[in-house]
Amino acid sequence: MPRPAYRQREDLPPAAARRGIPPARRSVTPMTQTLVLIGHGMVGHRFLETLAERGALADPAAPGGPGWRVTVLAEEDRPAYDRVHLSSAFTGATDAELTLCDDDFLARHGIDLRLSDPAEHIDTAARTVATTSGATVPYDALVIATGSYPFVPPIPGADAPGCFTYRTLYDVETLSAYASEEGRTTGVVIGGGLLGLEAAGALRTLGLRTHVVEFAPRLMPLQVDDGGAAALRATIESMGVSVHTGVGASRVDADDEGAVRALCLSDGRTLDVDVVVFSAGVRPRDRLAREAGLVVGDRGGIVVDAHCRTTDPYVYAIGECAQGADGRVYGLVAPGYQMAEAAADALAGDGTAVFTGADTSTKLKLMGADVASFGDPFAPEGAEGGAVSVVFSDSREGVYKKLLLGPEGQLLGGILVGDAEAYGTLVPHAGRPLPAPPQAYVLPASDIELPGADALPDDAVVCSCHNVTKGAVRTAVAENSLTDIGGIKRCTKAGTGCGGCLATLQSVLDAELAAAGVERPKGLCEHFALTRAEIYETVRTERIRSFTELMTKHGLGGEGCAVCKPVVGNVLGTLAPELGLGHVLDGEQAALQDSNDLFLANLQKDGTYSVVPRVPGGEITPAQLIAIGEVARDFDLYTKITGGQRIDLSGARADQLPAIWRRLVAVGLESGHAYGKSLRTVKSCVGAKFCRFGQGDSVRLAIDLELRYRGLRTPHKIKGGVSGCLRECAEARGKDIGVIATANGWNLYVCGNGGARPRHADLLAADLSTTELLSLVDRFLMYYLRTGERLERTAPWFERIGGLDHLKSVLIDDSLGICAELEAQMDRHAAAYRDEWQAVLEDPQALARFEQHLAQPSPEFLEPGRGRAAVLPDGTEAALFKDGAGRVYAVGNRDPFSGADVIAHGILGTRGGRTVVASPMHKQEFDLRTGECLDDPSVVLPVHEV
Repeated sequence: MPRPAYRQREDLPPAAARRGIPPARRSVTPMTQTLVLIGHGMVGHRFLETLAERGALADPAAPGGPGWRVTVLAEEDRPAYDRVHLSSAFTGATDAELTLCDDDFLARHGIDLRLSDPAEHIDTAARTVATTSGATVPYDALVIATGSYPFVPPIPGADAPGCFTYRTLYDVETLSAYASEEGRTTGVVIGGGLLGLEAAGALRTLGLRTHVVEFAPRLMPLQVDDGGAAALRATIESMGVSVHTGVGASRVDADDEGAVRALCLSDGRTLDVDVVVFSAGVRPRDRLAREAGLVVGDRGGIVVDAHCRTTDPYVYAIGECAQGADGRVYGLVAPGYQMAEAAADALAGDGTAVFTGADTSTKLKLMGADVASFGDPFAPEGAEGGAVSVVFSDSREGVYKKLLLGPEGQLLGGILVGDAEAYGTLVPHAGRPLPAPPQAYVLPASDIELPGADALPDDAVVCSCHNVTKGAVRTAVAENSLTDIGGIKRCTKAGTGCGGCLATLQSVLDAELAAAGVERPKGLCEHFALTRAEIYETVRTERIRSFTELMTKHGLGGEGCAVCKPVVGNVLGTLAPELGLGHVLDGEQAALQDSNDLFLANLQKDGTYSVVPRVPGGEITPAQLIAIGEVARDFDLYTKITGGQRIDLSGARADQLPAIWRRLVAVGLESGHAYGKSLRTVKSCVGAKFCRFGQGDSVRLAIDLELRYRGLRTPHKIKGGVSGCLRECAEARGKDIGVIATANGWNLYVCGNGGARPRHADLLAADLSTTELLSLVDRFLMYYLRTGERLERTAPWFERIGGLDHLKSVLIDDSLGICAELEAQMDRHAAAYRDEWQAVLEDPQALARFEQHLAQPSPEFLEPGRGRAAVLPDGTEAALFKDGAGRVYAVGNRDPFSGADVIAHGILGTRGGRTVVASPMHKQEFDLRTGECLDDPSVVLPVHEV
């Protein structure tokens, strides 16, 4: 086969030239060329996806045509999978749910994936790769993406049975099998960094008592400082994990059969353990490059230039095996993706994308604790010209926040532990002065108004998943006349990843439309010109009993969408006692419900659900505790005591939910409505029952409040808190409804919120009796319910309607003459309440909705607007839908963004005249006729014949 022609470019970075890397070249692809990729991990697969997006892969249906024909040599026995969420395998995530690559992708692009046949030797002179099976594979270009391997300290006994590393699905499987053997009770993780703490969480999930040993004086020494590590340690130790810092492992002792029985520490102590997991860092897998004569860094890593090209012009290296042009080896996925895109860009014949370094900002949840660091979190302080720190610390709650400011007031970096909500707001400002006082970003509540997206410069990255700047969003809005977030997603990909930037994107969009004099329609969506509050009032006054009736009388056409259907379902659920409606899953109501309400449980990232029973006031009986424990054991569920005084059971399949509920209901437990836009919990301290400072029975009042308002569907979720005295142990002023006992009764505070923009609640009335308090809360909640907009929490609602003076006028002075009506409506709600779990268990038709698959799908099984999962004759899993006209659609059931089989549970609707389904995960919409994702056209669901 002819070798590709190359022409020289003169834009080689000087640093690369000094390291002996030849000038960059651009390939001219007049015919099919052979590309070999060594390694099929996350970075390797991202490289393949980028080549496909660039149109650089050869068409398998046109032999000899232009483009790259790819052979992938993979060490593992399975295609690329999501290592970032590896720990979810311990809670039941399957290979299929974690995979990043499907057979359709490989077949569509003619990619030859050879599993369990890794590269053994590279011959750069002959341009061939020899594999362990004995095959010799020629290449015109070679990409090395071998990643890294876990470092195991050279201590005696490190190879004994019971010692593991934590890097692959094979590691997960062998560790799980070993830990489940009889007699295994205790495990230890050597390493207290990111992976070490994730491994510790895995051991806890496996039911082992867990230790963490970290040689550094603190946990996560590369990400957090002493204060952040102390907060993190307190949180982890509160979960029963023993932490040992400033000490190393010196020896693994074995029992008579040679298996692990103890770990000896460098300070002379011995830990009696059955399992040892090494997570003490990683090393680049660069052996192939070393033996092939490629230049490797002094501390490991294949040396590459800004195009990720090695010292051989035909060989590239990407990911954790490579040392970038900045001389660093990155152990994070995001920099690896950027390297993959730079290499793919060069091989696609463009070469404009380069990798010269990456932001190592990270935000993650470790064992239930939020941890984030960004910028330079360890900038030197104190010296002349040094950094100045702004710190907030709350050891009770395990919260630590630190911002570092430069001499000109610029934000240098920060550390957030326990509460990382401000991360998305702060990261775009790194290197720039903050547009508001720094304390506004770290204090739990502040009267300082935080600036919006207009304070961000155009080069600020607003979507870190796809590296999209504010300027790129503004340009897309102007050039494409965009008026909604969906358009921004289509044009820029911003918001199509984790979704954490959506609020910022909306702010940028609103500012651009306002500047252009474009008035956004006030209506809910393209199907209604009414707002959420207007829909509520219309349904209430006209006594409308269904979505179809509302659409017929007041809609703009179409079948609704993932915006208006849940809103109308929420309104109908709230007004059910007024309208004489039944269960939220009765009839057409079921097709309106959002992701969580559809199965009365919280949808998790792997497609399973969590069950959260109500525990008013945190009071629970021994029988109920035993039942919860037995359910968790029998259904293999992850359990967690939540911050709202409840117990969360996670990892249940939809078809298991009724059986779980039946056992919980039998001991007097009921739905905690953790899944709905409704009252979650009313937190309480022990109050006058036990506390020597208590002035009121906060537990009793918390129970009364939670039982009165349970099941009330509101514009957004709401929470309450009752403190027995001014010491505020229940943090009532951070809640939507906050009550604090006084010597003369109860003080009522309203519209406090946690979250991204925390706000202290305002005092609405003081020294109330219990009866007066309940009446005033009735009025407050019903007024919010009537006038709140879609997904509007009480804090912004409070500001929009006119603040405290307005609320006092309406709710205390009765300026609108509606107080008696509001109280009566709440009385009817409380009297009509019925546990939603119990109602499903008593209704055979409702129970049938929880069946997962139809082995022999048929259109008569389908309800209009409601999807069903099905196994087709060829074994393919599909999602079936029937629209209002009776047309039936079948698409793949796997959500391509999360990997979970959940598309059948999405909301059927229309968008711009196209029949679509919105994924339950992050609401990306797919055309049911073509499978195309309207928010990211590069993603397509398979479409099946009906």
